[in-house]
Amino acid sequence: MTRPARGRLARYGFAEGDGATRAADLLGPDGLALWRPDTQEPADERAAELLAALSRAADPDLALRQLHRLVESERRSGDEVAVRDALAADPGLRRRLIAVLGASSALGDHLVANPGQWAVLATEPDGLAPTADGRLDLSVAARLTTMTGAVPLLRQAYRLALLRIAAADLTGGRGLEQTMAALSGLADATLAAAYDIAADELPEGTPRPRLAVVAMGKCGGDELNYVSDVDVIFVSATDDDLPAATQIATRLIQICGLVAWPVDAALRPEGNRGPLVRTLASHLAYYKRWARTWEFQALLKARPAAGDLELAKEWIDALAPLVWTAAERPEAVQDVRSMRRKILDNVPPKELEREIKRGPGGLRDIEFAVQLLQLVHGRGDESLRVPGTVPALRALVAGGYVGRADGEALLRGYRFLRAIEHRLQLQALRRTHTVPTEPAALRWLAAALGYVATPGRSAVEEFRAEWVTHATEVRRLHAKLLYRPLLESVARVPAEGLRLTPEAARHRLEVLGFADPAGALRHLQALTGGVSRTAAIQRTLLPVLLDEFADAPEPDRGLLNYRQVSDKLGSTPWYLRLLRDSGPVARRLARVLSSSRYAADMLAREPEALRLLAEDSELTPRPRETLVDGFAAAAARHDDPVEAIRAVRALRRRELVRIAAADVLSRAGSLAPLTPRPVGGGERRPTVVDVTAVGTALSHVADATLAAALRAARTVHPGPPGLRFAVIGMGRLGGYESNYLSDADVLFVYDPPPGVEESGASAAAHAIAEELRRLLSAPAPDPPLGVDADLRPEGRQGPLVRSLAAYAQYYARWSRVWEAQALLRARFVCGDADLGAEFEAMIEPVRYPADGLSREQVVEIRRIKARVETERLPRGADPATHTKLGRGGLADVEWAVQLLQLRYAGQVPALRGTRTLDALAAARDAGLLDPSDAAELAAGWTLAAEVRDALMLVRGRAGDQLPRHGVELAGVVRLLGREDQGEFLDEYLRTGRHSRTVVQRILESPL
Repeated sequence: MTRPARGRLARYGFAEGDGATRAADLLGPDGLALWRPDTQEPADERAAELLAALSRAADPDLALRQLHRLVESERRSGDEVAVRDALAADPGLRRRLIAVLGASSALGDHLVANPGQWAVLATEPDGLAPTADGRLDLSVAARLTTMTGAVPLLRQAYRLALLRIAAADLTGGRGLEQTMAALSGLADATLAAAYDIAADELPEGTPRPRLAVVAMGKCGGDELNYVSDVDVIFVSATDDDLPAATQIATRLIQICGLVAWPVDAALRPEGNRGPLVRTLASHLAYYKRWARTWEFQALLKARPAAGDLELAKEWIDALAPLVWTAAERPEAVQDVRSMRRKILDNVPPKELEREIKRGPGGLRDIEFAVQLLQLVHGRGDESLRVPGTVPALRALVAGGYVGRADGEALLRGYRFLRAIEHRLQLQALRRTHTVPTEPAALRWLAAALGYVATPGRSAVEEFRAEWVTHATEVRRLHAKLLYRPLLESVARVPAEGLRLTPEAARHRLEVLGFADPAGALRHLQALTGGVSRTAAIQRTLLPVLLDEFADAPEPDRGLLNYRQVSDKLGSTPWYLRLLRDSGPVARRLARVLSSSRYAADMLAREPEALRLLAEDSELTPRPRETLVDGFAAAAARHDDPVEAIRAVRALRRRELVRIAAADVLSRAGSLAPLTPRPVGGGERRPTVVDVTAVGTALSHVADATLAAALRAARTVHPGPPGLRFAVIGMGRLGGYESNYLSDADVLFVYDPPPGVEESGASAAAHAIAEELRRLLSAPAPDPPLGVDADLRPEGRQGPLVRSLAAYAQYYARWSRVWEAQALLRARFVCGDADLGAEFEAMIEPVRYPADGLSREQVVEIRRIKARVETERLPRGADPATHTKLGRGGLADVEWAVQLLQLRYAGQVPALRGTRTLDALAAARDAGLLDPSDAAELAAGWTLAAEVRDALMLVRGRAGDQLPRHGVELAGVVRLLGREDQGEFLDEYLRTGRHSRTVVQRILESPL
């Protein structure tokens, strides 16, 4: 009786269950003939050695499958035993080839497609491993492939060199730094070969230009990974060289894309908008006048790579004085910090903790800390002027700029993270920096990194534990180094700079309440240093602005925000003139920047929008018709729908700045915008921008955005002639109660034209809706407008778009009471107005039932409300101060009002509206609510909505919880025009209690 193969093969690391059967087939007599099914043992000693090698692979099953495919490929080509015999005779080849097959499906596929190329991993006659330093061997490539032509041959040579590097890496033949250097050397060789091919393709008689290819980024730092863009900058010697040099550069990029990886020249002056090739003199002029801090930071890694290497060295030497004085720019340190924060902010939240490159505790944390210290201290210490992260970190430790223990911890973290990156990318030769979540993928990664199970802990758990340790330490050291007060030793205070001495200025800032007087002093010095007119105007403005900043809960943030706006607009002729000469603009700007992170972030994206602060009329929200027409006109100027939506989103961003600034300033006393002077004379009064006006204005902006997006979508997918399509607003959009970060809750409805099949019309309508959502969700610097259709029938399980008839059928047959409740806010937003009106008419009897609600329906509403209270309130949230779901807050009042609408709107037409406060007033006027109860509900809803909007303005992100202490509470109180935080909190709690009492009375009223 044959013993089961499962346990026997599992000893070698092969999968159990069905996987064991598969492994037995591949290893058995009909496969590789390495396994005897009758004895369940290796066929012979050579087979045992090969099985042992397979067991040591990162994925033994993958290695086995790839080896079997490789043998089969050789059999088909007529050589059945070459690789098997070679593996038996050459232990070094066996170790290297099996390691590659088990770690990289992509390289395994390459070997299967190119039989015989595995031979480049064979041990050399002198007993040494094959060279793996990144050199290209075109003669070997020509011998091992049937391909012809310079580019295909170069691609084969590149793959063979990469194969050798990977084999050395996987078997311990080279360490991390050697592997990175080899990959960078391979990149240099590939660039040089592509350069020669491109130069040889120049038209006959064209003289070869002097063109240098300068490596940047990871390639420049000799720290390239397996799959990455290669960053370069192209430099020509003279203007006469430019035409031919540009032709070579363009062709080089094309060749490298075909052979190995994309070449990215976006780090050049002006990025992708600038010329691909510039002369050395043109580069020098740009960097002297226009370059920003991050561009000098990028130059730290510049290194000659290909082409005219002497010219590349001349270029680097010419720019070196600018690089090593860049830290003397007042904004340099803050620029580096801001860039790191920006990179972090751009990581998708769901990937943040798995991102080993950009995430917290990742490679970027190490690189930014090292590069900032290089920029600051490298001015006087030439030992720090090295391009690579590891050599630079070692030099920083040697020079005493980083402690030995901290330096070693960063080196260990860097090596660990790069090892993960290499293994992840090598698997499929795909660019990735995200640790997988799938259990099988995690097991493979742990095995590829050499982790094994220990008593009580799996290999994956061992890997995770070390990852957490390294990430935590890297994050700590990043904060320690990047935010070290470096500018105290480099900032310069000119004699004519500040009116006060630095010591006196620091004292004054302390008196004004700045938490970091030294940091604030550096900002002042940056803004006012020098003898330019810009500095002179800033010295006039800042004493006024500092007082405004000092009134805010976080004076330092206001000053920082002001400096960032000034950095962006300081050289613009109108900017400081506007602040100096246009009445309250400077103080308004200070108020907005110190009160609202949301508005400050928006102004940073749209700094020219601060012109709105100059005119009171510009701080009045625009009517809906004006917005719809303006957004449509902006979109119509572009044939490309993507460009059209980009223009629309820019207009939306400006309108959000307008509304936020008006909201912040409306309670700012003398800074508040005033109403136009009455025609018959009289006084101008402060413009009232209350929470109702803000909600309406934000909903109008969303309406206009959706309308423009719908028009753009229909240019892409017009659908059959006569197809009617409409967007119905729901939720806060439908109720004109949007907040600054609201999604657009919508329904999509269509009506097929006569004679068109339903399926065709449905597909066309679905394409329109999907295109609308795609256009509005495309990545952009503007705040996104999410389009949420989850309130549709059947939710996410139902079709995205329905016909009017399908909606009518659904609501007539299957609608639940909560869906009728949701429809209370439904209103036409954009598209076919007649269809929108028909939809509203169709849902009238659903949301305003003639006979009100049955006892069972009221009980159902109470049940759902109770469940919402217990399940949706975030864990740890304070129900007394949660503006949305807390006691007496938004949801409480809205459920009470909507219950009244469902019960009585069938008989009381005045209740038929989508706005909460309007329906509340109608219920009061109809005698359904006592006036005092209506007042309590209105007060509760209004205060909760005001606080919720204020929280978003203060924090710059969504938030529903009013804190009971701290700077955010202080910011909300100031923004709402109050003074005492304790009194305001008491008022909020009292208002919520009163509102809650009325809500409970309504929900529990007799049926």
